[in-house]
Amino acid sequence: MKLISWNVNGLRACLKKGFEDTFNQLDADVFCIQETKMQPGQADFAPEGYAEYINSAEKKGYSGTLIYTRVKPLNAWNGIGVEAHSHEGRAITLEFEDYYLVNVYVPNSQNELARIDYRMQWEDDLRAYLKDLDSKKPVILCGDLNVAHEDIDLKNPGPNRGAAGFSDQERGKLNELLAAGFTDSFRYLYPDATGMYSWWSMRFRARERNAGWRIDYFLVSDRLAPTDQKGRDFDGCAGQRPLPGAAGTVKLQNVQQIFGVSKNCAFLLQSMWV
Repeated sequence: MKLISWNVNGLRACLKKGFEDTFNQLDADVFCIQETKMQPGQADFAPEGYAEYINSAEKKGYSGTLIYTRVKPLNAWNGIGVEAHSHEGRAITLEFEDYYLVNVYVPNSQNELARIDYRMQWEDDLRAYLKDLDSKKPVILCGDLNVAHEDIDLKNPGPNRGAAGFSDQERGKLNELLAAGFTDSFRYLYPDATGMYSWWSMRFRARERNAGWRIDYFLVSDRLAPTDQKGRDFDGCAGQRPLPGAAGTVKLQNVQQIFGVSKNCAFLLQSMWV
């Protein structure tokens, strides 16, 4: 299956900027959408052949996740099993025969880390949720994690160190999640690639200068990645490479290639094959 992860920064607005054309052109089996900023039924979009699963925030025009899938899951549910996190529409899980697919929009820590305490609790609860799923079958986690993991994952690490999205606390929680049995599929494929970002500020001509951040991910259970390094087949950032594993073959396409298709509409568009 072809999986797409896409932060649309408001689906209704994105529909006015070519979303439907891009959706059809990509022809994916599953689209995981983040930051929908809408309630059920507010978007005039019902792609033929796809089922819709939506998790909206109680606060209108805020947050929200959505999945369109043309492959019927065994089960589907919202949230991560913690009532305190059930109000902002931040997670949807689909269960397929060989793996779980989890679409998340992680809370932003906000300016001066005003929401860092809540963010830390979310991270702990998400990790526990994913570990529980992983004990049953492999997990593919995708979405906007609102953190640049290492210096290589943003253009200007120095002046942004300690800021929301690049604080020691947030980066540390991602380290804990990876140590719990998950692999950053992009860095596995392209360990040394630079200039590969998924978000740019609206200010200072950041997009034009490619002064961005990589804050959007496909994380997979470690057992979906091969145990040896043979066949890494690293070819800059232009190619694709299979990750043979328990749930079949996983491939991650270059973020920039996909982004070029949707530059009028999205800050992130990643593709993975399973």
